[in-house]
Amino acid sequence: MTAAQLLKPAAGIGLRAPHYAGILERRPPLALLEVHSENFFAAGGPALAWLERFRGLYPMSFHGVGLSLGSSEPVDAAHLAKLDALVRRFEPALVSEHVCWSSASGRHSNDLLPLPYTEEALGHFVAHVDAVQERLGRKILVENVSSYMRFGHETIPEWEFVAEVARRSGCGVLLDVNNVWVNSVNHGFDPREFIAAIDPATVGEIHLAGFESQDELLVDTHSRPVAEGVWSLYREAIARLGPRPTLIEWDADIPGLDVLLGEARRADAILDAARGVERAA
Repeated sequence: MTAAQLLKPAAGIGLRAPHYAGILERRPPLALLEVHSENFFAAGGPALAWLERFRGLYPMSFHGVGLSLGSSEPVDAAHLAKLDALVRRFEPALVSEHVCWSSASGRHSNDLLPLPYTEEALGHFVAHVDAVQERLGRKILVENVSSYMRFGHETIPEWEFVAEVARRSGCGVLLDVNNVWVNSVNHGFDPREFIAAIDPATVGEIHLAGFESQDELLVDTHSRPVAEGVWSLYREAIARLGPRPTLIEWDADIPGLDVLLGEARRADAILDAARGVERAA
């Protein structure tokens, strides 16, 4: 079995520096810990030393934010080489990136920018996923992103674009339920239509996070508890997809460890209820 196949369909949290000592001391029951891959690209130093401590305690998920798979330019060879070295060193259960672009002509954005959902963009994206999977020698997951604008010439609904990426490339989907909710409000679609379009067999992980309201938009800030509407959509997603490893993201205004663990327990309760339904069937 691969490390991904051994993952429990239970909840985990993002591993952030303020919680390093507390997690090591308390060893809370978590299905996985997730880190941003780029934070560990250095050849040595304390960050990698901490990661070595955790690798024997919990399954790891490496979540990238810088490959810019949606760019019209080739995948950055230097960035991919660093990711490859990190993945081969730590052998995480999951490796993921985003359905977005974030760099062009040597200029880097501080945000995950949405794609024009067109056949041309789809072809570019699938080719880049293929290149990454070939270099890493493993399947990756790609995550749907939150967005605050749409391109006028789009020809493919976002959910069909994400599903087709997985179908054509053989990659998996990291389904961010919070991002589905945020985009459904910002762009006016039924979030259940998004969930229904994704092949359950492709979903390897789910993300939950908190957003903030700014004027008429919901902004994916990862700075708040998971909203009630997102919890409801998560229940519906689990009912359709079945239990999946679920990650609580909280990257700004980071609270105490107990707050994150409380969110993880709430996700576990939903997953446990779904497993109970399965046992009774």
